Parts: sequence; structure tokens; C-alpha cells
Amino acid sequence: MTDIQLNDSTIENTAQRCRERDIIVPTFAQMKDPSLIPEKIQQELKDIGLWDLHPRNLFRITWKNDPETGGFHGVNFMEIPRELTGVKARIFALIGKFFPTGAHKVGATFGCLAPRLVSGTFDPTSQKAVWPSTGNYCRGGAYVAALLACDSVAILPEEMSRERFDWLKSIGSEVFATPGCESNVKEIYDKCWELKKERGDKIVVLNQFDEFGNAMWHYEITASAIHEVLQDVMGSDESFFGYVSATGSAGTIGAGEKLKELYPASKIIASEALQCPTLLRNGFGGHRIEGIGDKHVPWIHNVRNTDFIVAVDDNDPMALMRLFNEPQGKELLKQRGMDADFVDRLDLLGISSIGNLIAAIKTAKYNELDEKDILFTIFTDSMEMYGSRLEEARQEHGEYTKAQAEMDLAIHLHGLKTDTMLELNHWDRNRIHNLKYFTWIEQQQKQLSELNAQWHEYKTYWPRHWRMTDKYDELIEAFNKKTGLLEKYL
Repeated sequence: MTDIQLNDSTIENTAQRCRERDIIVPTFAQMKDPSLIPEKIQQELKDIGLWDLHPRNLFRITWKNDPETGGFHGVNFMEIPRELTGVKARIFALIGKFFPTGAHKVGATFGCLAPRLVSGTFDPTSQKAVWPSTGNYCRGGAYVAALLACDSVAILPEEMSRERFDWLKSIGSEVFATPGCESNVKEIYDKCWELKKERGDKIVVLNQFDEFGNAMWHYEITASAIHEVLQDVMGSDESFFGYVSATGSAGTIGAGEKLKELYPASKIIASEALQCPTLLRNGFGGHRIEGIGDKHVPWIHNVRNTDFIVAVDDNDPMALMRLFNEPQGKELLKQRGMDADFVDRLDLLGISSIGNLIAAIKTAKYNELDEKDILFTIFTDSMEMYGSRLEEARQEHGEYTKAQAEMDLAIHLHGLKTDTMLELNHWDRNRIHNLKYFTWIEQQQKQLSELNAQWHEYKTYWPRHWRMTDKYDELIEAFNKKTGLLEKYL
């Protein structure tokens, strides 16, 4: 999408549809800095629920939503106390719960769909947006598409949490459940090819694993939020060591690209499930950390700029899910001297968020980080997405006791080891990059020349894909002028 080609007739169709549905498209600059949103829109938002299917909620695709007032404030983040992490380094995380749908994936999906709408390469009057996903991406896609008056098709593994399927059906999306669990990504791709064959150009597949708009949004918006927090919390004698993110679709980890530009000595730490160690060992398998995807290397992952791989045993986040949310677990943490208000906010961490926290702790231990080092990670969603998983654990393992809580704290948190990690050298990165060949060239019909460009022309290839938001903002502003809807708010 680096060469923007405009289709004027489709843009006019889309503008008319937006005019009829009262849709104003926000700019990426407004997502980064909501103070740029017209005051009248900000006031209007205070009477609109965070999850409402209302087009003004497009302006809430930001890390700065204030859930109390319906307005905006500073970045939603938290520092994880050392009493919990057991390490000296300071660990911070952005909080994803306060996005519409309760997860940050609405940002990635906007980054994929909105540029197509304002450039005329997607026609909402005749096409459906297909969102292949292992969880929150298809939820975010269906939601953003609904706000932009586009029809959706959601594709996700049949073993994902019940909450995801129920919500997708409630929003009116067409839903396909593919065989397998979190790690069965190929089956999702196969369904996409099947739909392409059946429906032709009536669908547009927005595959988060190869859509640069996914990582572009995080490069611009997520990295900016982290930088803003670091400027506020980092002392003059402290340093930013690195950014920790599950690889997943390689969208969220894209924020690390910008952070390395801002903090050249910092590291990008990629995590994955130990039960499916694709990056660590060229491995495969199934796991329970919902929302991080695997068994392949995403097309949009700049492996050449990744510094560490951390494999997280999925038994750890599943155990900590109960420690952080069951009454006996929360009571134990408070007894161990942890702030009660903080403990009561641990439900802000969904399963993959707990996985990211574990990866950050392992990184701190491996590198022997001290009080002057800072790590940043992402809490992508909250336990609101996983109530059924907590209930399943109760059914399988019985009542959660204080003894179990003490064991989980000792083994699955303070006892974390560093034996499933890899500090990457040049040839480690090359090995991981080469894995893209089997998925993307042999299966998904990408061009070998582009795969080689990702590696050999990396200094120019990647930046030209990330640094597109200013160009898209120009198109968004022109599009809003065409609809004429923004004028009454200025």
C-alpha cells in the first residue's frame, strides 16, 4: 500500500454512504493526540457508550480514552510493582481494555480498512471485509467495519473462547469457525482461499499477518503512547532497555521499530508460546495463550530488527490467570504486601497480557536488569474476554485454595526461569526470516523478490511501509471534506 492509487468513482460511492450514515473518519494524528479532535465531537462522545455501534466511536481508537468521563486523558498504562514481578527492573504496560470492544486490535483493523476506503480500493456498497484471525483481530475488524458501514466476514479457530463467537454473532458479522486452536493459522488461510474462489472480488481479505496497515498503526500510535509515558516516568539516571511483545500477527511488535528510532540502544523482545516454538526452534504445536498466533512467521515481521525470543510456557499464564482473579489468589497477594488497589486491577490482564508480563520478567532475569532499567509491554485485552476460561479451570481443577495460590506464585511467577530464551545473532535472525518462504512463497503466492528485499534492502523496505500515516491523513481530510459532515463540528 506504499503506492497509493485513487479510484475516484469508488471514493464517491463511499462518501455518499458515509454521508447517509453520518460517518466522519478520524485521522491517525487524532488517534495519537485526541486534543486535535474537534471539541463538539468530544462533547458528543460523552453521551455515547464505549462499545456502542456508533460511528463517533471511531474517535475512541486511541490509548487515551477516559472510561470514567467518556472523554480523553493521558495514556492508559500501569507499572507492575516489584513485589509482584520479583525482579529489580521497572516494568510498565499499556492497557488495552479501554478501547472499544475491550481490546487494542481496533487500531490495527482501522489501519487496514480506513486507508482503503479513503483511497477507493474498497467499496462498502459491493464488497465485504474478511478478517482472518485467532481472536481479537476479527472482533476489532467486525466492529470497525460496522462503524464504517462495511459488511464483514470473521474467520477464527473453533476452539477460541465462547465470548468471541457470541459477540461476533451479536454484531451481525458472518462467522466461520475453522478446525483447531490458537495455533492453527494455516486453516484460517485455507478458508480465505476458499472464500476467494467462491466469491471473487465481492470480498477483500484483510489478513493481519500480511497487512502493513496493522503494524503501521502501532508504529505510529502505540509507540507514541509508550514514548509519552517514558518521558514522564523515566528518571535521568534510568534507561529504556526494551519493548516486549508477543509476535502474534507482528502488528503490535511493530511499535518496537519506532521505539528503536527514538531509543537506539533499546531492544525488541518477541515472545511466543513454548508449546509452539516456531521462532525459537522452528517448532509447531498447540497452546492456550489465545490471541498470539503462530506456526509461521508473519509477512510483516521485520525479523532483522528483533533482538530476543522468549518462549512462554502456557501453563504459566493459565496458572496466573487464577492467581490474579480468584479470591484466594488476590487475598494472598495482598497479604504479601502488594497494594490492594493494584491487586484489584489485575483483571486488566487477559491471558496473552499475562504472557507478555511473563516474557518481560524472563527478559529482566536473563539480562540481569537492575533498578535503573525499564521494560515496556502491552496488556492487549482483559479478563473480560476470558470469563469462560476461568470457569473451565474451576470445573477442571476444582476450588482455588490458598495453598494452590502460594504454589502458583512461587512456581509460575517468582520461579520463572530463562532456559527457553534466545538472544539473536545475525544468523539466528536469518534462520527465522527464511521460515517465511514456506508459508508466504510456497502457500500464499507472495513474490520471492519481495522476501529478499525484506532482508537485503531492509533499510529502505521497512520504513516505506511504516511511515504512511501522514499521507493517509491527507486522504482522510480530503474525504471528510467530500462528505461535508465535519463542517458543523468546526
